[in-house]
Order: sequence, then structure tokens, then C-alpha cells
Amino acid sequence: MPKVVEHEKLLENKKIHGLEFLRKYGVIFGLIGVIIFFSIKESEYFFTPSNFLTIAKQSSVNILLALGEMFAILSAGIDLSVSSMAGLAGAIFAGTTLSANGNVFIGALAALATGIAFGIFNGILVAYGKLPPFIATLASMSIGRGLLLIYTNGAPIWGLPESFYFLGQGYFLGIPFPFIVVIGSGLIVWFILSYTTFGRSVYSVGGNIKAAYASGIRVKRVLILVFAISSFFAALGGMVLTSRLGSAQPNAGLGYELDAIAAVVIGGTSLFGGEGWVLGTILGGFLIATLNNGMAIMNISPYVQQLVKGFVIVLAVLPSTLGKKFWNE
Repeated sequence: MPKVVEHEKLLENKKIHGLEFLRKYGVIFGLIGVIIFFSIKESEYFFTPSNFLTIAKQSSVNILLALGEMFAILSAGIDLSVSSMAGLAGAIFAGTTLSANGNVFIGALAALATGIAFGIFNGILVAYGKLPPFIATLASMSIGRGLLLIYTNGAPIWGLPESFYFLGQGYFLGIPFPFIVVIGSGLIVWFILSYTTFGRSVYSVGGNIKAAYASGIRVKRVLILVFAISSFFAALGGMVLTSRLGSAQPNAGLGYELDAIAAVVIGGTSLFGGEGWVLGTILGGFLIATLNNGMAIMNISPYVQQLVKGFVIVLAVLPSTLGKKFWNE
């Protein structure tokens, strides 16, 4: 009998390890599969260098938001306000640039400072107000959207200087500059999470918050920094979006939080916190952009595109949940 139990435990462990491998690295196989599928279906238009450069540019905003969202999810939280923050920061970027006589640098500083301040507000609500991250950021999502409408008065901000467009539309050595920003941001996030005390603390808080308290980690400070970083990258993504559009729109970023969360989860970060890798998040954002691009080339209805993305998210999350206990199970 003991041998039977031991055998069953061994099989269960193998199953869990297999699910963990699929959760973490499934994005690689998924991305390869999607590229092969669209390359066969639309070889003339899809599998070309110019189209992959287009996908790189199209994925940039979502990946930047996802890199920030990753911090919140790693800490076993979530940030629903990244879309509003992206829109608000983009508007402040445009408005401040115009007010500063076309000085893009001042506009960028104002937008990023707004993002950090907004994130600190979220962190205080969670750390000291003890609001669940979902509720806190749901409220701040509405607050951010309201501030955006007030700031823009419901109208686009346009008439921006030529230098404003480089961040979202420029090229450097033939590579879209937004994607260069993504690579630089990804390297910074990777370094923070892999080689700093703060990065290890984020994983610890997400893995077991009680153990993090017991080990002396200043959990409240970590949570505030987590949301500050999340909003910082949302602001950066909003700046890229506004630069790419050439104007600040009052509805900019609407719904972007869903794609950002999807990119993080598809990339192998566990919704339960404490597990995830930066390259996976970048690949997750690239996978979503590739899906959007390929389905658009095939002239698939936007409604069907939403359906497909929904199923992709389900498939990405299942490996994380199948190995977990469910309620009173």
C-alpha cells in the first residue's frame, strides 16, 4: 500500500511540474505556432521583415504596460488603472509640451512624474488603506479617466511639434524606436527583479506575504513601490501611444489594461503571485500583437478577434490553476 501511495505522489508531482513548465514556457511554443500558422495562411503579407517591424511597433505600448503590470501581479495583486494612467500621462505629455513651447523633455518629465504620483496613491490605498488591489485600482481607474476628461475637456490635444513624434514613430538603425524603448525597459525590469533586494522582496511578498513580514521585509514600502513602478511604465506606454497617434485623445488607452494583464499571464507569470519572468511578459505582448496583426491581415472580424484572445487567455491561465487546490477541495 505505501508503494502505491508513493507512486501516486510521484505521478502527481510529475503532473504539477509539467503544468509549471507549460505555464512558464508555453508562450514560446504558442508564439512559434501562431507565426507558423499565419505564415502558411498569409505568406505574401505576413512573413515579411516589414510586417515584423510593424508588429514590433504595434506591441510596444502593450508590452510597456505589461512590464509595469507584472510587478503588481508578482506581488499577488493587480493594477486595473494602467489604461487610465496611460491616457492621462499621454495627455499631460502633449499638453505640457505645448505649454513649454515645444519642449518635449519637460513634457516627458511631467508625464512620468504624474505616473509615479498616481502609483504611490494606489500603493497607499493598498498598503495603508488595506483595500484589495482589485478594488483600489478599479477606483483609481475611474479617477484617472475622470482626470483625463477634465484635463482634455473631452477634446483632442493636437498641433504638437515635430520632435514630439519621434518617441512613437521614429526609427533608429532601421528599428522602430518604440521597440528600442521596450528592450531597454525590459532589461531594466530584468535587472531589478533578478539582482536587487527590492526585486527579491517583490517575489517574496507575492509568494507568501506572512512569511515576508516575518522575515523583516518592509511589505508596505514594497507594495507602494510596486504600484509606483506599474504606473511609471503605464505613463511611459501612454507617452509612446500619444506620440504614435500624433495627438492626445480623451479616450486613449481605453481597455488597454486587459491586454496588459493578458500579456503578463500568457507570458508565464502566475496570478497567485511570486512566479514569473520578464522575457515571458515581453513574448506575451508580442504574441497578442502577432495575433491581432495576423487576424487583421486575414480580414477576420474584430468581434472574432476578441473571442480568440479570450480563449488564448484561458489556455494560458489553466496550467497555473490545475495544480492548485480549489476552495475546500
